[in-house]
Amino acid sequence: MKLYTIIGGVNGTGKSSLTGVLRTQTRELGIVVDVDSITASGGLSPLRGGRLALARIRACLEKGVSFTQETTLAGKLPETTAARAKELGYEIRLYYVGLDTPAECMERIANRVRHGGHDIPAEVVARRFACRWKALARVLPYCGEAFFFDNGNGFVEVAEYRNGELTLKGDYRPSWIRELADFLRH
Repeated sequence: MKLYTIIGGVNGTGKSSLTGVLRTQTRELGIVVDVDSITASGGLSPLRGGRLALARIRACLEKGVSFTQETTLAGKLPETTAARAKELGYEIRLYYVGLDTPAECMERIANRVRHGGHDIPAEVVARRFACRWKALARVLPYCGEAFFFDNGNGFVEVAEYRNGELTLKGDYRPSWIRELADFLRH
């Protein structure tokens, strides 16, 4: 089975951390394409790192190998990639990481910068946070399954999506998952 795994969420939610956790739990991730890691490890500009990440994704699709992409889901590329992967017979799985406020995202980014990581302008984070449900809704129909994690205090699975339906899990209901459930109902 060819698998395209999407690790999605607004900047600063913990996508790379979740990828690290998933690497210890499954061998299904295939080649992990993380533009931030590609950029940092190669000493590249963000634009060059993005182009190299895109080339790696295209190569995975052409070779028919399983791969994982970390993405904010912003722009058209995640939807285009999901559509192409579906055409090529890939199963598509989404792991989405959320936080309640853009301030939480920016606080986590500031902490990352203090530890030598990359920064993201606050206005970019705010814009992506405001548009996150529309971005998610463009990719979700391609996904055979999706798992939603809150990262307010470690990764807590709060919902899953199968057969076009979001099912809340457990008793913990952060505001963002309630917002998403309302968004998908309308």
